[in-house]
Amino acid sequence: MIWRTASYLYLTTKKTMRNYKAIFLTALLAMAPPFVHAIEIGAAAPDCHLTKLSDGSALPLHQPGKVVYVDFWASWCGPCMQSMPFMNELHDQLKSQDFEIIAVNLDEERKDADGFLEKFPAKFTIAGNADMNCPSSFGVQAMPSSYIIDRQGKVRHIQLGFHQSEVAEIRQKVQNLLNEK
Repeated sequence: MIWRTASYLYLTTKKTMRNYKAIFLTALLAMAPPFVHAIEIGAAAPDCHLTKLSDGSALPLHQPGKVVYVDFWASWCGPCMQSMPFMNELHDQLKSQDFEIIAVNLDEERKDADGFLEKFPAKFTIAGNADMNCPSSFGVQAMPSSYIIDRQGKVRHIQLGFHQSEVAEIRQKVQNLLNEK
Protein backbone atom coordinates (compact mmCIF):
# COMPACT_ATOMS: atom_id res chain seq x y z
CA MET A 1 0.00 0.00 0.00
CA ILE A 2 2.79 2.40 0.85
CA TRP A 3 4.51 1.52 -2.42
CA ARG A 4 1.33 2.26 -4.38
CA THR A 5 0.85 5.62 -2.61
CA ALA A 6 4.51 6.58 -3.15
CA SER A 7 4.26 5.62 -6.82
CA TYR A 8 1.07 7.68 -7.24
CA LEU A 9 2.66 10.74 -5.59
CA TYR A 10 5.77 10.40 -7.77
CA LEU A 11 3.76 10.26 -11.02
CA THR A 12 1.44 13.09 -9.94
CA THR A 13 4.41 15.27 -8.94
CA LYS A 14 6.21 14.52 -12.21
CA LYS A 15 3.11 15.43 -14.24
CA THR A 16 2.57 18.62 -12.19
CA MET A 17 6.22 19.63 -12.67
CA ARG A 18 5.84 19.13 -16.41
CA ASN A 19 2.82 21.43 -16.36
CA TYR A 20 4.72 24.04 -14.34
CA LYS A 21 7.60 23.92 -16.83
CA ALA A 22 5.19 24.45 -19.71
CA ILE A 23 3.51 27.36 -17.91
CA PHE A 24 6.88 28.88 -17.02
CA LEU A 25 8.19 28.64 -20.60
CA THR A 26 4.98 30.10 -22.01
CA ALA A 27 5.16 33.02 -19.58
CA LEU A 28 8.83 33.56 -20.35
CA LEU A 29 8.18 33.71 -24.10
CA ALA A 30 5.24 36.06 -23.59
CA MET A 31 7.46 38.48 -21.66
CA ALA A 32 10.32 38.36 -24.17
CA PRO A 33 10.64 41.37 -26.48
CA PRO A 34 9.65 40.77 -30.08
CA PHE A 35 12.44 39.88 -32.45
CA VAL A 36 13.95 42.95 -34.06
CA HIS A 37 13.36 42.96 -37.76
CA ALA A 38 15.91 44.54 -40.01
CA ILE A 39 14.78 47.59 -41.93
CA GLU A 40 14.04 46.91 -45.57
CA ILE A 41 15.05 48.72 -48.74
CA GLY A 42 12.42 51.31 -49.59
CA ALA A 43 11.42 51.91 -45.96
CA ALA A 44 11.75 55.32 -44.37
CA ALA A 45 14.93 55.63 -42.35
CA PRO A 46 14.25 55.66 -38.59
CA ASP A 47 14.49 58.97 -36.79
CA CYS A 48 17.33 58.44 -34.34
CA HIS A 49 18.60 60.78 -31.64
CA LEU A 50 22.29 61.10 -32.39
CA THR A 51 24.97 63.39 -31.02
CA LYS A 52 28.25 64.38 -32.62
CA LEU A 53 31.17 62.87 -30.72
CA SER A 54 33.23 65.96 -31.51
CA ASP A 55 31.11 68.42 -29.52
CA GLY A 56 28.02 66.61 -28.18
CA SER A 57 25.62 68.62 -30.34
CA ALA A 58 22.43 67.02 -31.65
CA LEU A 59 22.69 65.46 -35.07
CA PRO A 60 19.55 64.65 -37.02
CA LEU A 61 19.80 61.51 -39.08
CA HIS A 62 17.40 62.95 -41.65
CA GLN A 63 19.26 65.36 -43.87
CA PRO A 64 16.61 66.65 -46.30
CA GLY A 65 17.96 67.01 -49.81
CA LYS A 66 21.10 64.99 -49.05
CA VAL A 67 22.17 61.44 -49.73
CA VAL A 68 23.32 60.02 -46.39
CA TYR A 69 25.61 57.04 -45.82
CA VAL A 70 24.93 55.79 -42.28
CA ASP A 71 27.49 53.36 -40.89
CA PHE A 72 27.28 51.51 -37.57
CA TRP A 73 30.70 50.57 -36.21
CA ALA A 74 32.62 49.67 -33.05
CA SER A 75 36.27 49.64 -32.00
CA TRP A 76 36.32 45.83 -31.68
CA CYS A 77 35.11 45.35 -35.27
CA GLY A 78 37.90 44.11 -37.54
CA PRO A 79 36.22 45.01 -40.86
CA CYS A 80 35.59 48.54 -39.49
CA MET A 81 39.35 49.10 -39.73
CA GLN A 82 39.01 48.63 -43.50
CA SER A 83 35.78 50.57 -43.91
CA MET A 84 37.08 53.77 -42.28
CA PRO A 85 39.66 54.51 -45.01
CA PHE A 86 37.00 53.75 -47.65
CA MET A 87 34.56 56.19 -46.05
CA ASN A 88 37.31 58.85 -45.85
CA GLU A 89 37.95 58.38 -49.57
CA LEU A 90 34.23 58.49 -50.38
CA HIS A 91 33.85 61.63 -48.27
CA ASP A 92 36.78 63.34 -50.02
CA GLN A 93 35.39 62.48 -53.48
CA LEU A 94 31.80 63.55 -52.82
CA LYS A 95 31.94 66.24 -50.11
CA SER A 96 31.21 69.01 -52.63
CA GLN A 97 27.92 67.30 -53.53
CA ASP A 98 24.87 66.87 -51.30
CA PHE A 99 26.42 63.89 -49.55
CA GLU A 100 26.92 63.16 -45.87
CA ILE A 101 28.53 60.27 -44.01
CA ILE A 102 27.40 59.64 -40.45
CA ALA A 103 29.27 56.86 -38.65
CA VAL A 104 27.43 55.81 -35.48
CA ASN A 105 29.70 54.34 -32.82
CA LEU A 106 28.29 51.47 -30.76
CA ASP A 107 31.07 51.09 -28.17
CA GLU A 108 29.97 51.00 -24.53
CA GLU A 109 32.99 53.08 -23.48
CA ARG A 110 33.83 56.37 -25.20
CA LYS A 111 37.56 55.76 -24.65
CA ASP A 112 37.37 52.69 -26.91
CA ALA A 113 35.97 54.77 -29.76
CA ASP A 114 38.56 57.51 -29.17
CA GLY A 115 41.40 54.97 -29.25
CA PHE A 116 40.11 53.52 -32.52
CA LEU A 117 39.76 56.97 -34.07
CA GLU A 118 43.37 57.82 -33.12
CA LYS A 119 44.51 54.88 -35.26
CA PHE A 120 41.89 55.38 -37.98
CA PRO A 121 41.00 59.09 -38.09
CA ALA A 122 37.70 60.01 -39.74
CA LYS A 123 37.17 63.02 -42.00
CA PHE A 124 33.38 62.65 -41.75
CA THR A 125 30.88 62.94 -38.90
CA ILE A 126 31.18 60.48 -36.04
CA ALA A 127 28.08 60.17 -33.90
CA GLY A 128 26.99 58.48 -30.71
CA ASN A 129 23.60 57.14 -29.70
CA ALA A 130 23.29 57.24 -25.91
CA ASP A 131 19.98 55.40 -25.68
CA MET A 132 21.12 52.80 -28.27
CA ASN A 133 17.74 52.90 -30.00
CA CYS A 134 19.21 53.61 -33.41
CA PRO A 135 20.85 50.22 -34.06
CA SER A 136 17.71 48.41 -32.96
CA SER A 137 15.53 50.72 -35.10
CA PHE A 138 17.62 49.79 -38.12
CA GLY A 139 17.83 46.15 -37.02
CA VAL A 140 21.64 46.13 -37.21
CA GLN A 141 22.75 42.52 -37.68
CA ALA A 142 26.46 42.76 -38.48
CA MET A 143 29.44 45.00 -37.92
CA PRO A 144 29.81 47.23 -39.70
CA SER A 145 26.34 47.75 -41.13
CA SER A 146 25.80 50.57 -43.61
CA TYR A 147 22.65 52.10 -45.03
CA ILE A 148 22.43 54.48 -47.96
CA ILE A 149 19.52 56.88 -47.55
CA ASP A 150 18.20 58.92 -50.47
CA ARG A 151 17.23 62.60 -50.53
CA GLN A 152 13.68 61.75 -49.46
CA GLY A 153 14.82 59.78 -46.39
CA LYS A 154 14.27 56.27 -47.75
CA VAL A 155 16.74 53.42 -47.34
CA ARG A 156 18.00 52.53 -50.79
CA HIS A 157 20.88 50.14 -50.03
CA ILE A 158 21.92 47.97 -47.09
CA GLN A 159 25.48 46.72 -46.69
CA LEU A 160 26.18 44.14 -43.99
CA GLY A 161 29.86 43.83 -43.21
CA PHE A 162 32.56 45.38 -45.37
CA HIS A 163 34.24 43.73 -48.32
CA GLN A 164 36.79 45.51 -50.48
CA SER A 165 35.34 43.73 -53.52
CA GLU A 166 32.06 45.68 -53.08
CA VAL A 167 33.57 49.18 -52.88
CA ALA A 168 32.94 50.02 -56.56
CA GLU A 169 29.30 48.91 -56.29
CA ILE A 170 28.71 51.02 -53.16
CA ARG A 171 30.36 54.05 -54.75
CA GLN A 172 28.18 53.62 -57.87
CA LYS A 173 24.98 53.35 -55.81
CA VAL A 174 25.83 56.57 -53.97
CA GLN A 175 26.67 58.33 -57.24
CA ASN A 176 23.40 57.16 -58.84
CA LEU A 177 21.44 58.61 -55.93
CA LEU A 178 23.36 61.88 -56.13
CA ASN A 179 22.50 62.07 -59.84
CA GLU A 180 18.78 61.79 -59.02
CA LYS A 181 17.45 65.28 -58.49
